[in-house]
Amino acid sequence: MAKAAAPKKEAGEKAAKEKVAKEVAGKKKDGTPARVDGIHKPVIPSPELAAVVGEGAKPRSEIISKLWEHIKANDLQDPKDKRQINADEKLEKVFGKKSVSMFEMNKHVSAHVK
Repeated sequence: MAKAAAPKKEAGEKAAKEKVAKEVAGKKKDGTPARVDGIHKPVIPSPELAAVVGEGAKPRSEIISKLWEHIKANDLQDPKDKRQINADEKLEKVFGKKSVSMFEMNKHVSAHVK
């Protein structure tokens, strides 16, 4: 009996993700459906990442944009090397260290989305 419950759970999760994708995607100005794959696919941020970018499913592109808003609003770029991000308390929980390059930021974000 335990094996029969697993496919239902997976099917339920898949249906829930598809529903969220449709809600987030909406429509373009010309009425065609917006993309819901790749960088546009909605992902759910971890609690640590949600503290910075907000709760709920968001496309990865929006998560990165919100991270950059937080970085610029709190002046977290290293003044000597703008490619380096000096993490505050919230970002240190996401990055796992005090300073990361902007190129490795996506690697750390990937560990915090489902």
